[in-house]
Amino acid sequence: MSDFTLKAPVGANKAKKIVGRGSGSGLGTTAGRGNKGQQSRSGGGTYVGFEGGQMPLYRRIAIRGFSNYPFKKEYALFNLRDLEAKYENGETVSKETLIKKGLLKKAGILVKVLGDGELTKKLTVNVDKVSASAKEKIEKIGGTVAISNE
Repeated sequence: MSDFTLKAPVGANKAKKIVGRGSGSGLGTTAGRGNKGQQSRSGGGTYVGFEGGQMPLYRRIAIRGFSNYPFKKEYALFNLRDLEAKYENGETVSKETLIKKGLLKKAGILVKVLGDGELTKKLTVNVDKVSASAKEKIEKIGGTVAISNE
């Protein structure tokens, strides 16, 4: 046998099951559908979520009110201690610099700076949101805060 003679493994190829062609075929009369009942009839069967006539779950549970989920905004959070560790005096904190320093994965994420930790370096912070305590600490040292609008 040569290396180029390809053959499907045993059981990989099966003959098509032809039903409803007489009792001698082995799949005649009921054609594999069993005797009587909803599933044996043509057009029989039910819809997704059918519970045998019991009130379906999606109709039993009340869905009311408004969900803000589709409109919610998620922020990547950074504390002042993170900025203190990665930034030098006089640098600008923005999405681009956060990505360069390996703190932020991608530019499409909203960024918020929180006030946890101490800051000793004068920084220019230009992000989407800054907490009141962070803004106070940054400006106390002589840094500036600018909120970038998208």
